[in-house]
Amino acid sequence: MSLEQYHLTRLIKKQSLQLGDAIALEGYEMAAPWHQVSWSDFDSISTQVAQALIHFGFEAQDRVAILAQNSPQWTCADIGCLKTRAVVVPIYPTGTFGQASYIIDDAEAKLIFAGDQTHYEMACKLTEVCNSLVQVVVFDKSVTLQDNANHHHFDDLIADSYPAKTLIELDKRLEAANLDDLLTLIYTSGTTGEPKGVMLDHRNFASMVRQHDSFLPFTPGDVSLAFLPLSHVFERGWSFYVLSSGGHNVYLQNPMAVKEAIVQVRPHTLCVVPRFLEKVYSAVQDKVSKAPSSRQKLFVWAMDVGHRQSEVGQGRKKASLALSLQWKLADKLVFSKLKQVLGGRLKFMPVGGAALDPTVSAFFQSIDVPVLCGYGMTETTATATCNTLANRVPGSNGNAIPEVEIKLGKNNEILVRGDTVMRGYYNRPQETADTFENGWLKTGDAGRIDEQGNLFITDRIKELMKTSNGKYIAPQRVEGKVGCCPFIEQVAIVADAKNYVTALIVPAFELLEIWAKEKGLHYESPIELLRHSHVIEHFEQRLKTLQIDLAGFEKIKKFTLLPEAFSMEAGLITPTMKLRRKMIYHKYAREISAMYGR
Repeated sequence: MSLEQYHLTRLIKKQSLQLGDAIALEGYEMAAPWHQVSWSDFDSISTQVAQALIHFGFEAQDRVAILAQNSPQWTCADIGCLKTRAVVVPIYPTGTFGQASYIIDDAEAKLIFAGDQTHYEMACKLTEVCNSLVQVVVFDKSVTLQDNANHHHFDDLIADSYPAKTLIELDKRLEAANLDDLLTLIYTSGTTGEPKGVMLDHRNFASMVRQHDSFLPFTPGDVSLAFLPLSHVFERGWSFYVLSSGGHNVYLQNPMAVKEAIVQVRPHTLCVVPRFLEKVYSAVQDKVSKAPSSRQKLFVWAMDVGHRQSEVGQGRKKASLALSLQWKLADKLVFSKLKQVLGGRLKFMPVGGAALDPTVSAFFQSIDVPVLCGYGMTETTATATCNTLANRVPGSNGNAIPEVEIKLGKNNEILVRGDTVMRGYYNRPQETADTFENGWLKTGDAGRIDEQGNLFITDRIKELMKTSNGKYIAPQRVEGKVGCCPFIEQVAIVADAKNYVTALIVPAFELLEIWAKEKGLHYESPIELLRHSHVIEHFEQRLKTLQIDLAGFEKIKKFTLLPEAFSMEAGLITPTMKLRRKMIYHKYAREISAMYGR
């Protein structure tokens, strides 16, 4: 198929006509009618949204914002806007008012879709300070609206009748739609500075869909669980791919419920970030450590068998009847139980957002849950490189996808070129020019490429830390190792211009309190628990084990346990959970000084 045939609205229209009454969208634990939306209803609802926008006077390429948790309404609104050739501007549902107002003003959005009561209240305040914003549409029909003709419930909007001329105009816009139309502005918060609006057009997404089609075993009817935020390019781009391929997308409004949702939904696939996999891995390791020695030995044997079998599957080892029989036994006794925790029918799991520790990656490959690590960014419409079922090297992010080129530049910076690379930053011509070098996007990430073309991420170039002894440390590598501990929720290391590495650690309090109770520890408050000598010793021993593979200069020598998590509200993490190191170091300057004896 030509790239023009992969235009998103046309692909989804084609699936709607072919699949009709089959389920396209499902709201996990949502009430009717949003618990299940058929393909034909999806098409008619999104068409109603498009007619409403035209009725409101929206022109092609006008901007529309969405501030909401994941839901079928989110995607119906998204596709409805795209049918009118509008530009959709997602806003993180857990973001601050300041971030939202900046985005609305910069994009000059005229309408905002709000999810629930909290989002509606923020939307009302935004209309007071953002001159461009006029219309507000709320997904949750239980929200009481202000007495304002420009405020609407989504359910009412899609039930209204619109003049025939809106449908005539919609047909004209669908006919005029082209790959050079801007599809979305996604504002990347970054770890420093103001958010920048990444301009992604229909060509970017059409190319993404076509390329993914060539190497992913996704088939019509497959179920995908959307639990990462749709406001991020990873989940939204993946949802576009799922729906373009005739898949069944299940929306999780509360990401904290993912453990229960996976078991109930039994997805064929879902996008995850490394932290999700680290938590699953650490939970298994913790359970095994408490099991009888006979079960521990069984687990070790099964993992060895699984590793050898996965190497056979990758063509790196020769197959044997004995190993095949051992694997079947290991699968029956161990792996099948582990896979049930993940729903029992996963075909593959795309993972991105940060580097995945090779040990964690190897664990999932061994239990026959294919984790496909990829590398990309908002500026590359997510995936630039990706592992495939036939090529999974632990620690790598795979080869460049078929129509994308990668190479290494100065300081081993990863450079990317292809149809999925952004048009530029909205209203920022100079920053756009600075981000490109002879047509190649400068990612700001450092890496290496092996003889088979597999990309390995070493770190963010700007985040490399140089100790006072002249040694360079990649913080994400150290934090990834330490983050595998079930007792550690978040960690930020300190090393730049220091003579040894220290860490600020946020414990997993729920698990720590269970452990403390088992040990008979007495404490009056969380602070007292964190300062308890047995707790300090417990973390010291954990760190010693976790850092066994690190070089001496990379290892954390001292640490401070913190009573509060790094949060977006405090300005310590970005919406994509990246650490704002400068802000963290400023907030905890006293604790850091104490670790260096000052």
